[in-house]
Amino acid sequence: MTEPLRPRVGCGAAIIDGQGRLLLVKRIKAPEAAHWGVPGGKLDWGEAARSCAVREIHEELGITLVAGPVLAVTDMIAEDYHWVAITYRAERFEGEPAIQETHALSDWGWFALDALPSPLTAATADAVSALTI
Repeated sequence: MTEPLRPRVGCGAAIIDGQGRLLLVKRIKAPEAAHWGVPGGKLDWGEAARSCAVREIHEELGITLVAGPVLAVTDMIAEDYHWVAITYRAERFEGEPAIQETHALSDWGWFALDALPSPLTAATADAVSALTI
């Protein structure tokens, strides 16, 4: 018997440095492979969403952060996937980003909000819209 299809939940954070630049990572895995996005990952069973964002970003980039308010909630629904992405605004962070998960990320960088790379993930586009309102 096959399991019923269920949405997955992803949690990430928009991290802004002292120069007003946004930290983005380039994804390797689907969905949205080869897209630039805010760091984050999938929610585990029994885990709070805010804790997930903090954990995933530490696992991916080795930095620690305090996740602040929700910036955006994004529905990503296609024929072969259904994700709900929650993006927080980081209140502060410590450490220098470095890719820890080479199977998931191919690059990272700090980008001015008016000079973002392309293509962006849907969740990142929503978060940037919320940041620039």
